[in-house]
Amino acid sequence: MGVLDSFSLKGKVALVTGGAGLYGRQIVAALAESGAKTFIAARDVQKLEAVAAEERARGLDVTALSLDLSSDASIEALHTEVIARAGRCDVLVNNAVTRSALDGWDHDLDAFDKSLRVNASALFKITHLFGEDMRKQKSGSVINIGSMMGMVGVEMANYAGTDMTPNPSPIYHYEKGGMVNFTRWAASILGADNVRVNCLSPGGFFNNQPAPFVKAYSERTQLGRMANDTDLKGAIVFLASDASAYVTGTNIPIDGGYTAK
Repeated sequence: MGVLDSFSLKGKVALVTGGAGLYGRQIVAALAESGAKTFIAARDVQKLEAVAAEERARGLDVTALSLDLSSDASIEALHTEVIARAGRCDVLVNNAVTRSALDGWDHDLDAFDKSLRVNASALFKITHLFGEDMRKQKSGSVINIGSMMGMVGVEMANYAGTDMTPNPSPIYHYEKGGMVNFTRWAASILGADNVRVNCLSPGGFFNNQPAPFVKAYSERTQLGRMANDTDLKGAIVFLASDASAYVTGTNIPIDGGYTAK
């Protein structure tokens, strides 16, 4: 196999939770463009179906399915449906996330519990279900989509001169930081059966934020800009494919060098 061939996902089956958001959209495109039969799943199936239709119009194989990560039954039903339709799952991308609207210390425990149910407990559940299938087939790749906010604190100066929230919810930092170490744990459990588990931690995505924020944020990176709609694609294909056959338990920041400073 030539080195470029090792990046191909032809014959592979991939599942992406979420898939219509800023990063999810390019994850879906990257997997499908590389040849994977790709399933995308979330609560808003209508929104996902629009994504799937766009990809099918390009001749790619993308199917939208229903998933409510707050429900064990929904997670189990998705697992059953993917296996029934495709017979296997080679790549699981845990991308879906729920965001808390509360800021700073303004949280009660119910808010934490609801967020953790989707962003932490469901992560464990879905990884377990598909991870066990991957163990049986002696191959597979799990990719967790974290955030650089799981690696660093809040840079308050980035928000100066804007009406953006200067003190984001601690739940997001808490959950994404935990995801990094869950990745290491799962890699240690599944590795003996040739199942790899890695995490990608993207930085800020340019989405028409106020100019002062974009300037301040960009100056903190080593590449001088925010992320765009293709920056995650190469890393996704690398970790999903045989090109990363000896890579597991890692967290790779995709942040233009923000966390390297």
